[in-house]
Amino acid sequence: MSATRETFSSRLGFILAAAGAAVGLGNIWGFPTQAAQNGGGAFVLMYLLMIAVVAFPMLVMELAIGRYGQANPVDAMAKLATTPMGKVAGRVVGCIGLSVPSAVLTFYSIVGGMLIALMFSALASIFHLNELSALLASNVLSVSLVCTGIFYLLTILIVQAGVKDGIERWSTRLMPMLFVLFGLMFIYILTLDGAMQGLKHYLIPDFSKIFDPKLMLAAMGQGFFSLTIGGCSMVIYGSYLSKKENLAAMGLSVTIVDSAVAFIAGLVIIPAMFVAMKQGVTIYDAQGQLIDSGALVFGVMPAMFTNLGAAGPYLAFIFFGLLIIAALTSSISMLEGPVALAAERTHFGRGVLSWFFGIVLALCSVGIIVSGGKVFDFVATAATQYLQPVSALLFCLFGAWVWHRNQRFAELKSGFPELEKSLFGRIWPWYVRFVCPVLVSLVLYSAITA
Repeated sequence: MSATRETFSSRLGFILAAAGAAVGLGNIWGFPTQAAQNGGGAFVLMYLLMIAVVAFPMLVMELAIGRYGQANPVDAMAKLATTPMGKVAGRVVGCIGLSVPSAVLTFYSIVGGMLIALMFSALASIFHLNELSALLASNVLSVSLVCTGIFYLLTILIVQAGVKDGIERWSTRLMPMLFVLFGLMFIYILTLDGAMQGLKHYLIPDFSKIFDPKLMLAAMGQGFFSLTIGGCSMVIYGSYLSKKENLAAMGLSVTIVDSAVAFIAGLVIIPAMFVAMKQGVTIYDAQGQLIDSGALVFGVMPAMFTNLGAAGPYLAFIFFGLLIIAALTSSISMLEGPVALAAERTHFGRGVLSWFFGIVLALCSVGIIVSGGKVFDFVATAATQYLQPVSALLFCLFGAWVWHRNQRFAELKSGFPELEKSLFGRIWPWYVRFVCPVLVSLVLYSAITA
């Protein structure tokens, strides 16, 4: 299998694809809103620390498992064990992990569809098609169904093309576009009244809040979810990585790009929120708490763009285009999971399997849309706050305790022969065994008790 397995054609292609899988609405919207709610610059500092001490070590573990297994997450986890019972347990862990992206995609695509509707609404407004613009922004059932279908269609078309011609090619196009659009948004937002106040709130830490337990847990959770730890994306993409590559260096590159996107998103979103406040749009409630992030994306920001006059529709088009790119680079990694498993277990081609799983998950999304907001909230909460941390904890425990130390070291030394002499090589093995499980358990505990 490994001799004919498709791989990424370049380091940059892998880094942008893996970073794209990690970069999603959690970075573009979740990180800035968490920062706005939790002390601005204080949250940013703690987030960067938590990325280093929680997310990065586990990212390397997931990449190593994927490359060692040279297979989908189910078979890759089974390969770590040496006994029949261990292999069965590994397959169970792999199935739990693979359920995460599938469950997430069922609600994530609905959000992607809503973003597509708002982008088209802005485009219609540019051409003065006001009735069509209002219809697209209304989120009626028919619009939601059609735009969710469009989001699935884009995801399927990219995944069916394969690793090099689909995932890598489009990631290397979409990720640079993300940075360019961010730059344009940042330059314009800073010219508006209130933007500098937001920028100061974001960049100047309130050191009295840095060691607030709530802030630390929020930063840890955000860092954990930011790199999709436990979401199988890194295991899958790691399986397409050449044995010649330095896993620690590649993981660090992905972490840096992902964190950079989150940080730059804050440079745009938080000043934009303060601009909206200057325009009389409600951002914080009577208790000083930030209003729901969904309301911010689909209510507050469109209201701000409306108040910007002629420039508003153009800015809205760019903004929602940004969010769509971020959502799409994540969704392709989510669909890749079940497609990779079936492609390696059956004789069906990627094209057939991409459409099959895409349609099945799309039907699940239709059920969620028709059922209403409570079902959506239940699926989103179950997938991200419970299932993903459990999956991450199992991956960590299985990789650190079941996978033989010599095999784990040999995998990391492939492409990094100086591993044992490096500081990373001396710290990482015991760190992922003893420290990471405790930290992931804290993330799960905070979700359960929230």
